[in-house]
Amino acid sequence: MSSVSTKPEAIGQRLRWAREQAGLSQGQVAQMFEYHRPTISQIEAGKRIVRPDEIERFAEIYGVKDAWILRGEAVFDDESDPRIELAARELAKLRQEDLDAILRLIKIMRAQGSGTSE
Repeated sequence: MSSVSTKPEAIGQRLRWAREQAGLSQGQVAQMFEYHRPTISQIEAGKRIVRPDEIERFAEIYGVKDAWILRGEAVFDDESDPRIELAARELAKLRQEDLDAILRLIKIMRAQGSGTSE
């Protein structure tokens, strides 16, 4: 992957996408960090450098890997389900609007599932 993906703007875009997929607003994330909402906006716009400790916290909150936030790397655990990698390859082939529709569906399914006890 090119060095462009490590620029603050690219990191900010990934953080925004992850926040939206987590179903959180900038205000909610700001409260979790005890920041003002414009700080999260600046981070997502690439106008503020994100510290390593903040990267770790974002990763934890959003349920993503640090390496993905920093470099856009697809990182899987050694014990990951091979179906996940297969699904990722297939999703990468979709048109942007189709991928967006699937992500909205996943978000709805996660929201419905969060109301049940496991």
